[in-house]
Amino acid sequence: MPKLTDTQSIILTRAASRPSNLAMPLPKGLAGAAAKMTVGKMIERGWLEEVDANLRCKEPLWRETGDGHGTTLIATEAGLEAIGIDPVVASTVSNIRKARPAGKPAEAAAEASEVPKLVSIRQGTKQALLIDMLQRPEGASITEIVEATSWQAHTARGAISGALKKKLGLPITSGRHPERGTVYKLDAA
Repeated sequence: MPKLTDTQSIILTRAASRPSNLAMPLPKGLAGAAAKMTVGKMIERGWLEEVDANLRCKEPLWRETGDGHGTTLIATEAGLEAIGIDPVVASTVSNIRKARPAGKPAEAAAEASEVPKLVSIRQGTKQALLIDMLQRPEGASITEIVEATSWQAHTARGAISGALKKKLGLPITSGRHPERGTVYKLDAA
């Protein structure tokens, strides 16, 4: 894996979690000449690509061109590989952006956001462990999640409702079990 600066790693990691791998907006505090230099080096290395911004979807702009159009930045396959995301997944996300039909930006953006949501989960993380536990046929109780992750109970519930349900849009259900308490499951839709 190539050596990334902390800033480059943050930009690529955030891009991997956004629909269509958008690298914009850049982290707070990165502006002006520093932003231009960082982005320039990342484009040079092939980790970022400057593409036309879809203003109908209100994509954040990187810069405006002289002809009244704006551009935005997206993470490339090489950029996602640099942070450890599978090249097959990276190419799928890249192809979705390129195949976006003209004239239907809202539908295309919704369609594009379905795939990248799951690609940003790195194997070996507590979030990946949590998803694996929820995919089991018997699901997982808060007690089991707390044991496996070393989280507090409120942190586990927050991860389920915030990170998994809201941010990733995963269909998680819960139900009461007489011996295990509340059991959470990831529905295989």
